[in-house]
Amino acid sequence: MYPERSSAGKSTARSLPSRKSAQQRTGRRKQQKTQRRRKRSFWRTLRLIAVVMLIMSAFGAGWLFFTPSGTEMRFLIADTLITTRHRHWAKYVIGQEELDKRVAAYQKKFIEMGEEKSTLEIKKPSPVEEKQKPLIEYKTVSGKGTSGYFSGYLMIVNDPTKIRIAVPNRIGRGEKVSSMVERTGALAGVNAGGFADPNWKGNGFQPIGVVFADGKLYYDGVGKNHRTQIVGIDKEGKMVAGNYKVNELLEMGIEEGVTFQPRMIVNGKGQIKDHADGWGIAPRTVMGQREDGAILFLVIDGRQTHSIGADLYDCQQIMLENGAVIAANLDGGSSTVLVERGGSIKNSPASQYGERYLPTAFLVFEHPEQVTIKNIWEGLDPSEIDPSTW
Repeated sequence: MYPERSSAGKSTARSLPSRKSAQQRTGRRKQQKTQRRRKRSFWRTLRLIAVVMLIMSAFGAGWLFFTPSGTEMRFLIADTLITTRHRHWAKYVIGQEELDKRVAAYQKKFIEMGEEKSTLEIKKPSPVEEKQKPLIEYKTVSGKGTSGYFSGYLMIVNDPTKIRIAVPNRIGRGEKVSSMVERTGALAGVNAGGFADPNWKGNGFQPIGVVFADGKLYYDGVGKNHRTQIVGIDKEGKMVAGNYKVNELLEMGIEEGVTFQPRMIVNGKGQIKDHADGWGIAPRTVMGQREDGAILFLVIDGRQTHSIGADLYDCQQIMLENGAVIAANLDGGSSTVLVERGGSIKNSPASQYGERYLPTAFLVFEHPEQVTIKNIWEGLDPSEIDPSTW
């Protein structure tokens, strides 16, 4: 026999699923409403952010283009771009006409900064004092510039006669400074002069201007009766920097040197008056000399999180604080590198592709008279060198 089921039982059995389904439908409706509210809230927030950003952009553009401080910032951005391979981007910040004027004004100013004749007299320490000092000393430097913090190194070479210009060891391509240091057995080295670099595809083989090494003119890209901005050392160990004719330099007995600019300190006076004339933020390499003859090589990292870079005014002030009575800018940017014995890189170069191939470097030797630097440009016509394909 089957058990009896009451009508009440039947009713209970049918009503339970119905109530459950109703609750589920209600829950779904609530969930959908919540999702719709969240979506509306999301889009309202997004619109609000867009409006705020639009307002901020409008205020930012107004500040950049219609206020003195904004204009100063635009020129700083443009100057910084000028020191990179993206120089052409600067026209979007200040316009092509203003960019051309800016570059021309800097070139004129740099030439003027190199005109004053140096009256530098080196007061060499006695032989006893020289023996008490190491040939090379390193000092860390840091500071806060107009756009952030920077850091780097100061390499002090206490005997200036121990410095030589090195060049690549083969025709057709530059050489990394680390390779030059390791190959020649140098104690240390820094990058020196610039090079022709069309469309950022230069191979580092063709220098800009002139190169003097071992008292000889290794490379002449300007002509003996024309002027160039030199950075180097004469046969007495005195630093030479400024605007000279090539023939003048030969008569002066320049021993090692390259073309670069500007000279920023002469006769103990800084030539750059403030940050506005500092030629943008970038990695920097600077050479200077104290009255006691010690050569100072300043290397500042840039375009990185630990060091944004420095302008030339920052570099000038560091050199003055460290006793420089003469100082001049060397090739910087992605070329900036400081190398220790064995080819170990001490700083942090900015190039994403690693250390660059360069035409020249200032190297320090214990016995420079024993080092032979071959002139790889001998017999070559500078006008026939293609810097991107040799």
